[in-house]
Amino acid sequence: MKVFVAAAVAAGLLSAAPAFASAELAKAKNCMACHAVDKKLVGPSYKDVAAKYAGQGDAVEVLAAKIQKGGSGNWGPVPMPPNPQVNDADAKALAEWVMAQK
Repeated sequence: MKVFVAAAVAAGLLSAAPAFASAELAKAKNCMACHAVDKKLVGPSYKDVAAKYAGQGDAVEVLAAKIQKGGSGNWGPVPMPPNPQVNDADAKALAEWVMAQK
């Protein structure tokens, strides 16, 4: 089974990280304090973020940068603070997971 999964990942049929791993990462990095998958909390839901950036070719890169550097004005007056504790690989994994929440 492990070989099949590795081959599927290599072929691009599966993500290298299962969906639950990024949900757990979001909890570990405290993202869930302000965001939820399907409802607005302090910030927008992940489903709303995925819908807004759907079809944007650089969505993962844009979101990864926002995760790390923060941002304001895209979702109203409440700014998203920077998260410098999130490294590049984790930011990309989180952004990919967010974009999968359609």
